[in-house]
Amino acid sequence: MKAVEISQPGAPEVLKPVERPMPEAGPGEVLIKVTAAGVNRPDVFQRKGGYPPPPGASDLPGLEVAGEIVSGDAQAGGFKVGDKVCALVAGGGYAEYCVAPVEQCLPIPAGLSDIEAAGLPETYFTVWSNVFDRGQLAEGETLLVHGGASGIGTTAVQLAKAMGNKVLFTAGSDDRVRAIEELGADLGINYREKDFVEEVKNATDGRGADVILDMVAGDYVARNIKCLADDGRIVIIALLGGIKGEINASHVMRRRLTITGSTLRPRPVAFKGEIAKKLREHAWPLLESGKIRPIIHATFPLEEAWKAHAMMEAGENIGKIILIP
Repeated sequence: MKAVEISQPGAPEVLKPVERPMPEAGPGEVLIKVTAAGVNRPDVFQRKGGYPPPPGASDLPGLEVAGEIVSGDAQAGGFKVGDKVCALVAGGGYAEYCVAPVEQCLPIPAGLSDIEAAGLPETYFTVWSNVFDRGQLAEGETLLVHGGASGIGTTAVQLAKAMGNKVLFTAGSDDRVRAIEELGADLGINYREKDFVEEVKNATDGRGADVILDMVAGDYVARNIKCLADDGRIVIIALLGGIKGEINASHVMRRRLTITGSTLRPRPVAFKGEIAKKLREHAWPLLESGKIRPIIHATFPLEEAWKAHAMMEAGENIGKIILIP
């Protein structure tokens, strides 16, 4: 099969088309003929040498795919050979065929194309796990999303609004702010021109956000604390601003704040399978009704994966970038 591998750590150009043997599905797994594969920020980190795949996972990048089940243990997940699915994987998505745990497969929502479905798993699994499970966002609470124009951001904004929450977000330009406000967000903040702490306080009558989904970390953590409501929760899922930051621990104590975070990729299949069940119950009906939708910014042929990475690193995308074998 054709695939794209990381020839060595480095710039986008180290992504090279190669021929690889067809993978084989093991117990509890299915082989998917890939029709579209999502590009995500962890792929970029892996390409640079900073995010190695977990033991036993494919060394090929790619954490989400859509396509057709062609073999494997489909019945274990309530599927059959020939079914169209999208799936979360721990690696191997940049290829014509990919093995996925059947528990991490979901049917392609009615009305969505394979390209749209390929942009669902990584972002929806991540947002549900962190915003609703770890962050415990409850109906009527306020969510602040940093990086609202990213794949994660566009998912979090739409899903939280559909679940009955007030949603604020940050983005790096007025154009990006306008684009995400059109998805239903209550307020977009251009972080290059405005102080998000002050803007969040103003938008919540001084109360602050109940949950903050943070992909920056670094010095953002201290600023997040300043615009967090009492009993609020910060959930860190990426470190674009660095791994270190100073906090005022007295605020954490006096205001009963929670600072948490997670990485999804190394978690067990059973854990991800439970998220899949929640998504099928809560998010899939919203997708099929058209109340929320994946935002696709661009598509590239698989062999031009390096162009997709260059676009992501340049911060040009609003929503998802998809590869097509």
